Amino acid sequence: MPSRPSVARAFTARAAALVLTGALAGAVLPPAAQAAPLVTHPTAYVDPMIGTANGGNTYPGAVRPYGMIAWSPTSTTGDQTSTGAANGYEYGVTRMRGLSLTHVNGAGCNPGAAGDVPIMPFVGDVTSSPSADSKDAVYASGFSHADERAVPGRYTVGLDSGATADLAVSERAGVADFSFPADKPANLLFRVSNSLNGSEDAEIEIDTAHRKVTGSVLTGAFCGRRANGGTNNRKSYYRLYFSASFDRDFASTGTWRDGTLAPGATRGSGGEGYATGADRAGRGSGGWVGFDASDDYDVRMRIGISYVSQAGAEANLRKEIAPGKSVDDVARAGAAAWDRELASVRVGGGSDAQRTSFYTALYHSLMQPNLISDTDGRYPGMDGKPHRVTRGQKAQYSNFSGWDQYRAQIQLLALLKPRIAGDFAQSLYNFARQNGGVWDRWVHINGATHVMTGDPTAATLATFYAMGVRNFDYEGAFESLARQATVPHPDGFSDAGCPGQCTGQRPNLAQYLESHYAAHDVCHCWGGAAETLEDAVADAALGRWARLLGRDEEAAAFEERGTWWRNVFNPEAGDGSGTTGYIQARDLDGSWVTPFSPGSDRGFAQGTSATYTWMVPQDVQGLAEAMGGRDVAAKRLDAFFHKPDGSWSVKGGDALRYDPTNEPGIHAPWLYNALGQPWKTQETVREIVATVYGTGPRGLPGNDDLGTMSAWYVFSALGLYPRTPGSAGLLLGAPLFPSAVLDRPKGGDITISAPQADATHPYIDAVEVNGRASDRSWTDARLVTGGGELTYRLADRPNTSWATRPADLPR
Repeated sequence: MPSRPSVARAFTARAAALVLTGALAGAVLPPAAQAAPLVTHPTAYVDPMIGTANGGNTYPGAVRPYGMIAWSPTSTTGDQTSTGAANGYEYGVTRMRGLSLTHVNGAGCNPGAAGDVPIMPFVGDVTSSPSADSKDAVYASGFSHADERAVPGRYTVGLDSGATADLAVSERAGVADFSFPADKPANLLFRVSNSLNGSEDAEIEIDTAHRKVTGSVLTGAFCGRRANGGTNNRKSYYRLYFSASFDRDFASTGTWRDGTLAPGATRGSGGEGYATGADRAGRGSGGWVGFDASDDYDVRMRIGISYVSQAGAEANLRKEIAPGKSVDDVARAGAAAWDRELASVRVGGGSDAQRTSFYTALYHSLMQPNLISDTDGRYPGMDGKPHRVTRGQKAQYSNFSGWDQYRAQIQLLALLKPRIAGDFAQSLYNFARQNGGVWDRWVHINGATHVMTGDPTAATLATFYAMGVRNFDYEGAFESLARQATVPHPDGFSDAGCPGQCTGQRPNLAQYLESHYAAHDVCHCWGGAAETLEDAVADAALGRWARLLGRDEEAAAFEERGTWWRNVFNPEAGDGSGTTGYIQARDLDGSWVTPFSPGSDRGFAQGTSATYTWMVPQDVQGLAEAMGGRDVAAKRLDAFFHKPDGSWSVKGGDALRYDPTNEPGIHAPWLYNALGQPWKTQETVREIVATVYGTGPRGLPGNDDLGTMSAWYVFSALGLYPRTPGSAGLLLGAPLFPSAVLDRPKGGDITISAPQADATHPYIDAVEVNGRASDRSWTDARLVTGGGELTYRLADRPNTSWATRPADLPR
């Protein structure tokens, strides 16, 4: 088998082809050629089907930017307690049991979260309880993708039964046109208890006099069926209310509970529980309304939702969708809202496929955070009580997949939508105050779910502040997060939910502060090595934040804690081929956890030592030094992206190499900038962009994780990437498009010009920042906080001299 140096030789062979063409530091770039026109109608390039296969777990339904309502199908594979994918829709499953009102983009647990109140247009008489139809043999229908259309803000589907549904939404409400065959019974089923994870309780009331259907579901249980601690989350934490009104009278009504059908009834209730399979099958409640389709086979429904009250759902509907508004009207407004949001980045040039990948990724990135406050500002608190947004806060947001999002999605949000970012930061602070000062790492609606590991909120809010976000109580938030990081909490000794959903947010903090690492045998966490690395990233970010706030003593303490990753770096740990120096878990007595293998996940969360060894974005120079120097580290990084024969290995499936489907290593392609070999970042990122991402349902490499994987693509296509959490610095790569403008609120736009950008020019030859030549492969905070211009000269071969001087490397 060839040795690792063959990988380095492969890079060297490419570099040897370099022909210097005046691309020296300080060179003035030639005037740009006529720029390609910038996209003015970005929704034309959005394909909501991207990511609905290949484990992307996106959903194709109707949603507005940051919307509360997300109206999308719930599919079935013949088990009413499960679906084909985490969010209820998998492109390869072409049978559905309803159109549900709420979804979370790209959650990884299956089933993931929400999927509340599936509403099913059913052709036929209701002669038995739909809950008793546990295999979805009767009250479900097949469909063809040829009869399905998804665009931003609208979803349309024709079912094999002959019924059709056309849906459009505002932020908290929606309107639907249902049509039925004229010669068959026409009914709408409200499966009020049938959320993706089940429910504790549900209720429905049918008001025939006012043509209304109202109800609610008490549910939650995100990741509640997960094997590694999921039982901890088999509990309720929110109630979703809905109010639906119709344009015509009901011809019939009925309700059901479990196996009992009640034709003519107008009230019903009952939950399903949070089990799965046979333990839950046949349970639940709902109701239906029937229509006379002999002369008029169209039914229009308007629906509002709220997490606060029935009155809130009705007020949201009343304020957002007027009675006379059609699906077309609401859809046009939705498309305009998405065009405004997506126009925050206008690209020029590139192919149709590249623009489709880019704008769909931006669309997925800006789906969240999600509104949970009503139009009057009320929302459900983490203490289970109703609250109102704080003074100056426009809305309360939720759905925080912290362990995922802090690496890319929150930076994109801060860069493009600082007002939303600030309200989101305030929202998380509000939740923490309602939760006894505890900041949970994975928040769904108003529930603390504890999913994953580390303290990602600290890294998130520190990044927001560094990037110029100020519309939140940043002093109070910092003090609260600093307290969580320094004062042990009783939950830190709990093993409830472990390993995947450990209750403690800074588990066994006293031991961590004493030992300077999370001892694997007593950490009460999902892997002592992973916990140490995550906390080191969070603490380094808190240190940067404290420094910006002028709190120098706290800054120094947290900055020092940011170096504690060194205490789980074992210079003697090897892979059997002569390479040594890996992150490895340790026990309380200081001994290394054995047996050790770089391809093992022992001590880690959803990753291996081979991946986590690179997860030190706050101290890349220190990591390189620990490995034996930048050149040694770069050769090891070469082997992380290549097989021993020098061929690429960037699609996942190899425990020793790069995995584009999960977060711990997604920053790794950008580490070459700090190692003095930025041309390798350029070619590696381009390889991933070109081969791992794409168009069509399989266009995402894995769980989108609330826009994280999509945000990685957006940044990479722009030739930018966040340097480290808690910083506004950006690393530079080669842009995919010849031109781009980041249109930012209150000025401070960022303009990117790369006239040579195409498939044959993946390398940077020279860069100007605001008209001045730069020999650095990164920018400081001024570009983000003040805006500016980046001008690139790209080449078809690497410039191995640009941005390589040790003094100019990112730290």
